[in-house]
Amino acid sequence: MNNKINIKTCLIFFISMAVNSENILDIYNEALENDPTYRAAEYSYLADKQILVQGRAALLPSITLSGSTNWNEYYQNDELQQDYNSFSTNARVSQPLFRLDTWFNFKRSKSLTNAAEADFAFEQQNLLLRTAELYFGVLRAIDNLNASISEEKAIKKQLDQAQQRYEVGLSAITEVQEAQLAYDLSKASRISNEGNLFSSREALNALIGREIFSLNELGDEIEISEPFPNSKEKWVEMALKNNFQLKSAYLQRDAAKSNARSAASNHLPKIDIVGSGSESETNQFNYEGFSINGQGIPVPAVTGRRNYSIQLSMPLFQGGAVNSRRKQAYSQYNQADENTLFTERRIIQEVRSQFSNVVTLVANVTAQKQAVVSATSALEATQVGYKVGTRNIVDLLQAEKNLYSAEKNLANAKYDYILANLRLALAAGTIEPNDIIEINSLLK
Repeated sequence: MNNKINIKTCLIFFISMAVNSENILDIYNEALENDPTYRAAEYSYLADKQILVQGRAALLPSITLSGSTNWNEYYQNDELQQDYNSFSTNARVSQPLFRLDTWFNFKRSKSLTNAAEADFAFEQQNLLLRTAELYFGVLRAIDNLNASISEEKAIKKQLDQAQQRYEVGLSAITEVQEAQLAYDLSKASRISNEGNLFSSREALNALIGREIFSLNELGDEIEISEPFPNSKEKWVEMALKNNFQLKSAYLQRDAAKSNARSAASNHLPKIDIVGSGSESETNQFNYEGFSINGQGIPVPAVTGRRNYSIQLSMPLFQGGAVNSRRKQAYSQYNQADENTLFTERRIIQEVRSQFSNVVTLVANVTAQKQAVVSATSALEATQVGYKVGTRNIVDLLQAEKNLYSAEKNLANAKYDYILANLRLALAAGTIEPNDIIEINSLLK
């Protein structure tokens, strides 16, 4: 049975001795190139950058050039009497002179472009956290599976010993039954952890678009320290200054305000400077009365026109549409203002929660280290007691379970501590690629 477990385990997850392990920095660099979520955010940013170009264009001169050519024939009694062709060109230049709606639309486009830049910056930061979560998710699943395998093997050994003791009359059938129950539960836990490892691996594979076979493990000793600065309100101040989601919310609110002012400006006059020019040439051929060698004589005519004007327009009545759009825009601005307030409060709450979480995990890692030491000592004492008959099989099984649980909890506490620090940095807007480099240095 033990051989089956070991073989299946090797088939399920990383064959670390046969395949070169990959570290978290390698995975992150691949995610920058291959993660669909991040790439989509990048293209969204590139698309939104054009909003500013379009908004600025409305303030610049507009130049239009057109041309045409025509052919005409005149018949009388099915005989061609006259034909002529004409060529014409037209040019028009328009420069907005007083258009407050266009100016506020330009300000809106500028805010939206800056908001898009902030959104993309957040996605860059968030990719760091997502990579770490998925990477340590796999390591966590491996640790949990290894712990359940070790627990299953140890309990199987105890089951075999209990069966032998029962067969020679040294123990009751209840010890065998207790060991069998513990073994069945450990087997079920191992199977569940195998499934969790598969799911964790597939999630990491989806991030970079290929299969991962082996990952570098977290070192045995990592430095555990309180957050710096060690002040919850200092972290809140950093978040209010640096968080890109909050910056985007502020800019979205500014864009909504500019849009509302643009809608209100539609009640005002619009003044444009307009210049236009046209030129045409007509070549006429007469076939009756004037001819040379039977050919009509062309009669060219060239005309031109230039026009310069200052044009004013002002809506007087459009069925209430202008006023309705103004009311709609200001309601949208109020909505954006409330959304900004919600985002601000959410980020403050996230910073405070993650700060407290880091502080708690610092103490938890220390406590879990001591728990492993205590569980090891307790198991050794219980094993001795079981051999001399002062402790029963239930005590031994529980002591073994406590040790494996303590080891698993310690590993999980370390992963939680690292991720909590990253989540705090993300909420504060201070997370950066150097954080991944630092985490990478903690790996074996």
